[in-house]
Amino acid sequence: MLNFFHEYQMILIVGGIFLFTIVTMRIVRTILSRYVERSAQSLKVDPTAFNFIKNGINFLILLLALILIFYTIPQLRNIGVTLFASAGIIAAIIGFASQHAFGNIISGTFIVIFKPFRVGDIIKIGQDLMGRVEDITLRHTVIRNFENRRIIIPNSNISSQTIVNSDIVDPKVCVHLEVTISYDSEIDRAMQIIRDLAMAHSMCLDNRTDEQRSKGKPVVVIRVIELGEFGVLLRAWIWAKDVDDAFIMKCDLLKQIKEKFQENGVEIPYPHRTVVIKKGRTEDDPRTGAEKN
Repeated sequence: MLNFFHEYQMILIVGGIFLFTIVTMRIVRTILSRYVERSAQSLKVDPTAFNFIKNGINFLILLLALILIFYTIPQLRNIGVTLFASAGIIAAIIGFASQHAFGNIISGTFIVIFKPFRVGDIIKIGQDLMGRVEDITLRHTVIRNFENRRIIIPNSNISSQTIVNSDIVDPKVCVHLEVTISYDSEIDRAMQIIRDLAMAHSMCLDNRTDEQRSKGKPVVVIRVIELGEFGVLLRAWIWAKDVDDAFIMKCDLLKQIKEKFQENGVEIPYPHRTVVIKKGRTEDDPRTGAEKN
């Protein structure tokens, strides 16, 4: 009678564990499905690409339930230790062989969760790579650069790099336009020319706050930032709607500024050197002072 009661108790415990496992799996799957669908819409990615996340979590829940059942029933405990030890060795071998693939998948999952960039964003990775995000998969990210070439980068590589995102919060861009003028040129005239041309450009954006407008801050701020070796370096801060407009506007203004400077006598200096020949060295060989035979 005691053995029957004990076996009945074990059956109830196992049944309770299975029932709790099924309910937990359904709750977790529902929550993940809603979150993944929202994330996939914001990233413009097919939600079915993330089914492995839901399946993987369900597998972990089942594995934990199985471990709990083997631990609860004394007769299965020794068998379970042997099975899980063998499974652990196999899992270790598989994990070591595919660690790079799993690293990319985990990094892709982090991109989905934390959203450092989305499809359509213009990003810069490291120092040299820049382009528009065209696709995000669990293994890699596809970036189309400005030469219309597709660059495929493993997600684990992206996770270890510094990312500059031009669209994540505010797409507006402040262009730093720098021009050097000669020391003989009038600085105020050069500044006024740059400011007038910038404000007349169709892509120039007034990014001032109401307080800055009331205080009379100019739309385009220009400062002398360096008295250089060849001339005076001027920098203008000009706002544009996005990266594309900023590049086009900068190219247009550089051309217009050069032409306008020529019309108004503002010189853009050439690099130059002053050569001093010391006494005692002949014209034939200034390095040694020796005359040629």
